[in-house]
Amino acid sequence: MKIAIVEDDINMRKSLEIAMSDYEEFEIKTYKNAKDALKSLDESFGLVITDINMPGIDGIEFVKTLNGRFDVIIMTGNATLQRAIESIHLGVKDFLLKPFDIDTLVTAIKREDKVQKAKKTIIEKNNIQISNNGFLGHSKALENVLKIATKAAKTDVSILLLGQSGVGKEVFANYIHENSPRVSKPFIAINMAALPENLIESELFGFEKGAFTDAAEAKAGQFELANGGTLFLDEIADMPYGVQAKLLRALQEKEVRRLGSSKSIKIDIRVISATNANLSEKIKNGAFREDLYYRLNTIALNIPPLRERKDEILQIADKILQQNCIKYDFEFKTFSKEAREQLLTYNWPGNIRELISVVERAAILSENNEIAPEELFLESRGLQGSKDIREMEKELIKEVLDSENGDIEKASKILGMSKINLNKKIENHGL
Repeated sequence: MKIAIVEDDINMRKSLEIAMSDYEEFEIKTYKNAKDALKSLDESFGLVITDINMPGIDGIEFVKTLNGRFDVIIMTGNATLQRAIESIHLGVKDFLLKPFDIDTLVTAIKREDKVQKAKKTIIEKNNIQISNNGFLGHSKALENVLKIATKAAKTDVSILLLGQSGVGKEVFANYIHENSPRVSKPFIAINMAALPENLIESELFGFEKGAFTDAAEAKAGQFELANGGTLFLDEIADMPYGVQAKLLRALQEKEVRRLGSSKSIKIDIRVISATNANLSEKIKNGAFREDLYYRLNTIALNIPPLRERKDEILQIADKILQQNCIKYDFEFKTFSKEAREQLLTYNWPGNIRELISVVERAAILSENNEIAPEELFLESRGLQGSKDIREMEKELIKEVLDSENGDIEKASKILGMSKINLNKKIENHGL
């Protein structure tokens, strides 16, 4: 296994390099910072081990920039619960506290090496075809969209991805980046709906030390971190109107200014945005800037819902099942003929995201190596499968609000969305 170690402390870096040289099965490459590592990382690496507290791009931002392309182990001498939780959410495989014995690190590496080898064995044993375009499945309904995406990827035009929640818009954004001349540069994704309104500007454009009360040190924004690469703005319709003007200016002038600074920073990025909202309606209602819409919408790609892509449902289900067998160390499982028929006839209002959830639950709860239809629990979803997803969302929000006596803060936590996003949905549903 080829391993990248990113550590700014020269003594620690050299110590790890010397200690790991005793293990011939591992090829070690060390880097003094994330910037240098990003220039060299390619598909030949099987694992990245990185410190958190580093100058320039810190460990967490580095992992975000890697965007799941590599398995990661984090090491730090200054851990906080918040950092640990953030690492877990980013999919980090292990979190080691300094100082640690070299045996502890080696054990973590060997554990990850074992998982990767097991995955490869299962893939070869069951003749699983792994798509090199990042998609879980392929269907005729996607062919035209993919064709346009491939052509657009070669250019620098802004792309707007449209489609229901869960259809795989971020997968498309990744695909466009991976097939563009910017592939060796960062791909950074930001969910506008997940950011508190008062933090969006500083998250996008960065800030200088002392720009506001909690600004103890300067921080680069996502535009700077994505420089040379691709910035994916998900749920763009949820961006506050005031921030939209600053985004438009950044795209037009190709420069950003950190909060608290009078100095402009030149940027070279490609922007891909996405939404499940009707932007034309939002423009009519004065909630979205028309000039920004045209700036983002050079090419629009409408991604069809899963129910219109029936020929990829079983492909996706099989791959997700295999991944979960690896994840939970199960024996290889399959779907029965009846279960496969049920997967095909269900309406999938939650699209690929719902399919992934259903398959993972079935993998965990099934008693045998062949998953029966009743273990999919789709019959209990039958009525919902034919119901309009907007109505389902309205009913769910109303039910949670009623249970919490209208407390927006508590309801937003239960629903897993920001208060801003919840308030907008309450308004849109007339609740």
